[in-house]
Amino acid sequence: MPFVYFDYTYIVLIPAIILALYAQIKLSSTYNKYSKIGNSRGLTGADVARMILDANGLWDVKIQHISGKLTDNYNPQTNVVSLSDSTYSSTSVAALGVAAHECGHAVQHATGYLPIKIRSALVAITPLGTKAGFILILIGLIFSTPNLALIGLALYSLIAVFQFVTLPVEFNASNRALETLRIDNILDDDELPYAKKVLSAAAMTYVAALVSSIAEIFRLLLIINNSRRRN
Repeated sequence: MPFVYFDYTYIVLIPAIILALYAQIKLSSTYNKYSKIGNSRGLTGADVARMILDANGLWDVKIQHISGKLTDNYNPQTNVVSLSDSTYSSTSVAALGVAAHECGHAVQHATGYLPIKIRSALVAITPLGTKAGFILILIGLIFSTPNLALIGLALYSLIAVFQFVTLPVEFNASNRALETLRIDNILDDDELPYAKKVLSAAAMTYVAALVSSIAEIFRLLLIINNSRRRN
């Protein structure tokens, strides 16, 4: 019988994988449910985005239509709020929540919200750090130099730092969105909870991403420690 090696460290990833799958399913089902409920004022996602931006003095921020579903984003470099097919022309409460959320990011940048400043600073160094870190981990394991692997792990952990900083950015954008939708009477009182459920489901995906990264970092630490013990 051939020898089959089982890497037990993969076990630590199972809870994170389950959470990530749950978060994606929850977001998809929640969005699909509330994308079928229109708002009483008949406003589209693009209408609401323009209203919110103008109300905050962000007349220079442009709105563009992009393809896809839930591909909405705000790019501070181009100063453009991009709304997807499922948001731009839709009058659903889900679409309005998403549009308001992206405008929340534009307001964060305009007002100098600290977490988004930190996140922007990490955008450039995180990909380089994680790539360099993974290479150092491999070299450290191949040549039995655990200390080098640990240095690599520290660099690789930048991805978790980035995702940790992303959480307050996303939660704050959602809170801004819901507050604006309420104060400006864009959504009725009975419609607001629907938008909140959509944004809460979206936020869960960011939590799942952070948990997945932490689980992977812990797994790599176990591998490095095993290598140290063998040596």
